[in-house]
Amino acid sequence: MNDPVTMRRKLRVELKRLRTARDLTQRHVADQLDWSQSKVIRIENGNVAVGVTDLQALLRLYGVDDQEAIDGMVEMAKGSKRLPFTDYKDVLPTETLRFFAYESSASIIRQWQGLLISGLLQTEEYARALLSSWGMEQSRINQVWAARLERQELLERAEPPEMFFILDEAAVYRPVGGEGVMRHQRARLLELAERPRVTIQVVPFSVGAHAGMRGPFNYLEFPGADNADVLYLEGQMGDYVFRDEEDVLSEYLERFFALEKIASSPKGLEKALAGLPH
Repeated sequence: MNDPVTMRRKLRVELKRLRTARDLTQRHVADQLDWSQSKVIRIENGNVAVGVTDLQALLRLYGVDDQEAIDGMVEMAKGSKRLPFTDYKDVLPTETLRFFAYESSASIIRQWQGLLISGLLQTEEYARALLSSWGMEQSRINQVWAARLERQELLERAEPPEMFFILDEAAVYRPVGGEGVMRHQRARLLELAERPRVTIQVVPFSVGAHAGMRGPFNYLEFPGADNADVLYLEGQMGDYVFRDEEDVLSEYLERFFALEKIASSPKGLEKALAGLPH
C-alpha cells in the first residue's frame, strides 16, 4: 500500500532505526543539525512530514550512502506530504486526525471503550446525541460527524482490516439519546458483528473491577514485519496521545488480551445485549 499514511509511517520507523543503529539520541541529532529536539521528535512520531532537504541532512548524519536507499526514502518523503482527514484540521486536534489517518491504513485494529460506543461503530443518531450532550454547537457536530462518517468508510472496503472491539456493559447500557437511539445502535452492533472481519465483545458488570477501567485505548497493527505497531490513548477532551515504546505496546496488548478473556464470547453478542432495556 503506497498511501501517504503508510509512507510516512515507514519513513519514521526507518529514520528511528537508523538513528538508534548509530547510537545517537534525539538530543544529539538536534544539536548536530542545529534543530530543536521537538523537531526530531515530531519527525520520528510522524506528526509532521519531513522535507527532502531535512531528510538528506538526517541521512548524511546517519552515514547512509546507498543511493538506492536514499532515493527510496526521498520518494516516501515526497509521497507522505498530505494525510487523509486534513479537511477537518480546523475542527479536530492534530493528534486526533493523525490517529484517524493511521487507523485507516492499519491491518489490525483493537479498540477498548469503557463508557462509549467506539466511533467506528456509532450510528449517526448516537453520535449526534453524544456530541450534543457535550455542549457542542450544531455546526461543529455536523463537521465532526462528517469526519466520523469518512472514518467509518474502512468498514465498507472490499478488504477491510481485522477489527476487534471490546465494550464495557456501561457503554451499551447507558441510553445515549434515549432508548430509541440505543435500540438502533445495538442493532447496528449486531449487524456489524456478523461481518467476517469484525469482532465485538462486551465486558459484563458481573466481572467487577478490571484493568480496562484505567481508560480507553486503541492498538493499531500494520502490514509487514517492521515492528511498527502504535498505541493511541484517548483523553477526556476526545484527543489522542501517541505511544510506540515497545514496553508500553507490550503492556497494552496484554491488557487487551486480558479483556478478551473476561468479555462475552464473540458469538454471544446477541445474548450479551439481550438483557438490556429495549
